[in-house]
Amino acid sequence: MADQMMFYDYYRNKVQLSFSCNPFSKDPKHVWVICRYKSKWLLTEHPGRGLEFPGGKVEEGESPREAAIREVYEETGAGVSTLVYIGQYKVDGRADTIVKNIYYADIRELIDKEYYFETKGPVLLDTLPENLKEDDRFSFMMKDDVLVHSLKYMKKNPSLFC
Repeated sequence: MADQMMFYDYYRNKVQLSFSCNPFSKDPKHVWVICRYKSKWLLTEHPGRGLEFPGGKVEEGESPREAAIREVYEETGAGVSTLVYIGQYKVDGRADTIVKNIYYADIRELIDKEYYFETKGPVLLDTLPENLKEDDRFSFMMKDDVLVHSLKYMKKNPSLFC
């Protein structure tokens, strides 16, 4: 696959990333959503992992797009106005293989909730730090090249993300 790249994640697992349509699975079981709200990055704070973009598992009977919208709401209280597929990546871990769809979401509203599923709720940042990989506040999921390449792809294709 010409647009596919390979690298290793924070835990030295092999990662394959592609910006084509469903190159690793037509039925991925995980999603990850890069979010923007009022020109800020919208992340969530996982109590064990730290700051990260929302995401999680696709539930039975749910499409990956539906899962992405649900996960953003559950973890941040955000309502998605626009959801754009960016790509897909596959992690060959020690125990199993995980395939995730990557999305970009524009957020229309942020609702203050009493309970955020599995997280401490929303975190808004003006910018992502240059030294994110060395910043202990951020989850391991933010520290591999999936985010770096996804942001480059978004910058190279701005008309898709306005």
